[in-house]
Amino acid sequence: MAVKILIKRKVADKENEALNALLRQFRALAIEESGYISGETLRRVDRPGECLVISTWKSVNDWDAWFKNPTRLAIQAQIDLLLGAATTYEVYDAG
Repeated sequence: MAVKILIKRKVADKENEALNALLRQFRALAIEESGYISGETLRRVDRPGECLVISTWKSVNDWDAWFKNPTRLAIQAQIDLLLGAATTYEVYDAG
């Protein structure tokens, strides 16, 4: 059963381009992963700097494998350092 992952981040204006570059790396890598279906990045209209990534996976096991991927973890560490805070994740059943 498919799952949707809501990934929330808040970035300072000056770091927006650096975050976008890292998110593009994520997307390029995720596309190659087993179980990846789709992803989209949304920006809050009323709160500049806040973004939401919605990532869809065939199963929670597929998501977990990607979540633990060492390459993903290295990029995520760069993102959290850039943001100055941990990224939050929420996993939802899409069924």
